[in-house]
Amino acid sequence: MFGKIKQFFKEVKIELKKVVFPSRDEVIGSTKVVVVLVIIIAVFLGLIDMLLSKLIGMLVQ
Repeated sequence: MFGKIKQFFKEVKIELKKVVFPSRDEVIGSTKVVVVLVIIIAVFLGLIDMLLSKLIGMLVQ
């Protein structure tokens, strides 16, 4: 049983050596893209919500 656990951690170590982590600049660039897209989508959904609220308000009156 301990042999299997030891083998598992050996394989984990080998796989971790294959991982390529992004550079600091890549992470910052990706974060900026995500933040801008979230803001754009939030504004879009806010406008749609406002529009639908006004339309429903007009229909209810």
